[in-house]
Amino acid sequence: MRRARLSGVLVLLTVAAAPLVADTLVMRDGRRVSGTLVSVRNDTIEFDQSRGVSGDRRLRLDRRDVARVEFDDGESGGGSGGGGGPQGGMRERTVTVQARQAWTDTGIDVRRGQQVYLNASGEIRWGTGGRKDGPEGENNSPFNQGRPIPSRPAGALIGRVGDNDAPFFAGSDRGPYQMRGSGRLYLGVNDDYLQDNSGTFRVVVSY
Repeated sequence: MRRARLSGVLVLLTVAAAPLVADTLVMRDGRRVSGTLVSVRNDTIEFDQSRGVSGDRRLRLDRRDVARVEFDDGESGGGSGGGGGPQGGMRERTVTVQARQAWTDTGIDVRRGQQVYLNASGEIRWGTGGRKDGPEGENNSPFNQGRPIPSRPAGALIGRVGDNDAPFFAGSDRGPYQMRGSGRLYLGVNDDYLQDNSGTFRVVVSY
């Protein structure tokens, strides 16, 4: 009897403790969803929602609906956390992002969960007719499957960590951005044809 009661307590403790080690999606509408981050591909987040004794459910979410991901080790990722500015003691580096170059190496190595701020300025010309935009990109930009981030504005500032990480949208938002992975930070322009581009963005990276 005592052994059965002890087993029941252990089961209850296991179920109760599960959310403590789960990743958490923080949605832009304020909801929080516990589970396990599976992948981030283009603008889709795959996430196994933890439902306790009833198991997990695979969710496929638009990344624009997700404010951030809080990992079980206290780190977060998936985009801008919003609010505030660079903290005291952060290092800074100014990077010139060429509009005709797919990715510009910032020379900065980041780690998963690290907060990075991007203060971008400047203007580029891109596309037929020499359209001109700042880091926020084209207003009312249509969907274009050929761009690194198809559903976000053309000509906008974007970022990437390492060679295989999905790009994240930056635009004119300073951040903070929680890095999803570890590796070299690259910045680029959200455009599918770079050869007719000109101009640069000047980005002060605080890290």
